[in-house]
Amino acid sequence: MHLMDENVEVVGIAAGICTAITLLPQIVKIIKEKKTEDISLFYLLVLLCGLGLWTYYGVLKDDVPIIATNIFSMVLNLTMITLGLVYKKNK
Repeated sequence: MHLMDENVEVVGIAAGICTAITLLPQIVKIIKEKKTEDISLFYLLVLLCGLGLWTYYGVLKDDVPIIATNIFSMVLNLTMITLGLVYKKNK
């Protein structure tokens, strides 16, 4: 692999990780407070669709950073959706 290609892949992975971890503070807050009334389920579902499309795009392009970081984002997004449904039922 060429050095330039490695640098591009590292940038892609770093960008994906930064994007993915944006949901972590919200997940931690929900777990601590057990409240989800301020969370938009519609937003999370649209985001999940977008992440699924990005993952598919990564598969089509055979781009591991796109695939891996978007799958990680999807896991966090699904965690948010699950917590939202669980804690809204507990109201």
